[in-house]
Amino acid sequence: MPATSRKASPPPYCEGMTGTRGEFLDQIRKDGVELSPELAAAFTSVPREAFVPDGFQRRDGSWVRPADPDFLPTVYRNDVLVTKMDGKTPTSSSSQPSLMAIMIEALAVTPGLRILEVGAGTGYNAALLASLGATVTSIDAQEDVAARARTALTRAGVAGVRVEHADGYTGCPGERFDRVVATVGVTGISPHWLDQLDPGGFVLAPVVHAGTHPVLRVSGPPVTARAVCGAGFMQASGPLSATFPDAFPSPAAAMAELTPYAPARFDPELSDVAYRDLWYAAGAWNRRASHAAIPGHRQSCLALLDGARSGGAVIPADGSVWAGGDEAAAYAVAAGRILDRWAAADRPPMGSWHITLDLAGDPRAPIWVPVSWRV
Repeated sequence: MPATSRKASPPPYCEGMTGTRGEFLDQIRKDGVELSPELAAAFTSVPREAFVPDGFQRRDGSWVRPADPDFLPTVYRNDVLVTKMDGKTPTSSSSQPSLMAIMIEALAVTPGLRILEVGAGTGYNAALLASLGATVTSIDAQEDVAARARTALTRAGVAGVRVEHADGYTGCPGERFDRVVATVGVTGISPHWLDQLDPGGFVLAPVVHAGTHPVLRVSGPPVTARAVCGAGFMQASGPLSATFPDAFPSPAAAMAELTPYAPARFDPELSDVAYRDLWYAAGAWNRRASHAAIPGHRQSCLALLDGARSGGAVIPADGSVWAGGDEAAAYAVAAGRILDRWAAADRPPMGSWHITLDLAGDPRAPIWVPVSWRV
């Protein structure tokens, strides 16, 4: 087993960064994210740049390197840093810090807490957890990713983290944890994670729902969950991404020409938070919910996709309904019913849903997937 990282003196590139990191906290808090004093101290003391020594990809596809003038300012933005690509598909990254903060606060970390992290990434998230006093075992299915995370933790002088190259589905057989946190999108929860928890423990994981990855707090038996926040993550491989009957369709890159079926309902249009609430409800009520890229919109929209995933209905943030394809009229009606039902239920927030999970996926390597929802 690789040794636990040892405490070291702060590396020289940490000096003189107080201003940048102070602005970093302001960016993390900008959208209403609350930081405990302990987590704020972790974000200001752990050098994020130590975890991206080879640089990272910008959103425009170009690569930022340590010698670039905007390297440190970009590192200390509230943004994801993609560090590994497979062609055009990201396969490893440092997540958006505000999302990391929400998930870490949801873990309720106290000194001595034993945490299994599934998905090592750059090692930065594990470093933050360790700074709060947790003992972290971080595993990653990609051997090179695990090795780089291990090296970065040593470079940053972080103690209390062990990084392993291991199958995320199986977790760490023979070990016990107080928490399991997944930093990669999954279709469902591994039974091994729940088996490795001590009483009172829980799993925090981004589980596929209507083409997104809302973070769920899962415990059991019985295996139930509550949504913590909306999110989007890279998708895991293997049993953790297994398909099953009645699973949500994958997002559509493009749809058939759309025709307006119903006018806008919301003026002003829904905020990002409210739109995510509507999106979550759509997934609870309709298994064809996903998302699609729509011309004229800066981001993908909530969509009900037909069987070919080339048509269906779209609900933008203004509450209008657009539809296309052979079954456009039927999907437009279904979209209107979702809007009516959401309004009648007084626009329930994502966190108000009680979720029940059941075993599905590959019978040889089953996963717990959400099957029913109630407010």
